[in-house]
Amino acid sequence: MAQITIEHHGKVTLFTINRPARKNAICKDTALELQAGFAEFDASEQRVAVITGAGNDAFSSGADVSNLPELWRCIPGSGFTTDKPIIAATAGWVVGGAMVLTMMCDLIVAAENTKFSYPEARLGFTGGMIAGLAARIPHKVAMDLILLGRAMDAQRAHGIGLVSDVVPTGKQLEVAMEQAQTLAASAPLVLTTIKRFVNQHVLPKSPAEAMSETIRQLNVVRESADIKEGVAAFREKRAPVYTGR
Repeated sequence: MAQITIEHHGKVTLFTINRPARKNAICKDTALELQAGFAEFDASEQRVAVITGAGNDAFSSGADVSNLPELWRCIPGSGFTTDKPIIAATAGWVVGGAMVLTMMCDLIVAAENTKFSYPEARLGFTGGMIAGLAARIPHKVAMDLILLGRAMDAQRAHGIGLVSDVVPTGKQLEVAMEQAQTLAASAPLVLTTIKRFVNQHVLPKSPAEAMSETIRQLNVVRESADIKEGVAAFREKRAPVYTGR
């Protein structure tokens, strides 16, 4: 069963984490499907992406501990790259890795009931990518979220610049889609150039971001048809025929 749904609305692609019974927790399959879906989006003629969670109780409760994912795979800029704008539409809880996911989007439209939480210090584990939050909001506020693990509501998140808009609960997707359509009608070369400048030259990368980006690039080789062909050719004592795929 698909963990996400993908819909096309003109030049806008809508990704929905569709696991409401698990508060849209991200399991192994969810992360892989998001990574593959965004790679397809980037290679397509689509211009803008919106990502949301089914229902209004939770954008996502973070990693599914019953089927742990490689969360970096579904994080923009780490598991996949795109110069096209991504808008997150959130409601309810945005926890752990899901908070990192939204943090790495270009815009966040948050319902009034949105609550951001990063509890990993109390759970004894972190992937380290949350460190990038300190480059996006005031340092002490970021450390409060990261170290103390205190939840932050939508109004506070808007006040410190973590989210771009706060809207009535239930309206978050409608507003995000309106913004996406505005972006889709704008000059794509301008949007992609500005996003590339910001991501590559303005915002610093945390060590975890750099590591996951390296892993992603190496996996292109490790998971390729060429590596299988190279091993097979060595065993069969013949010249390999590489295809670059």
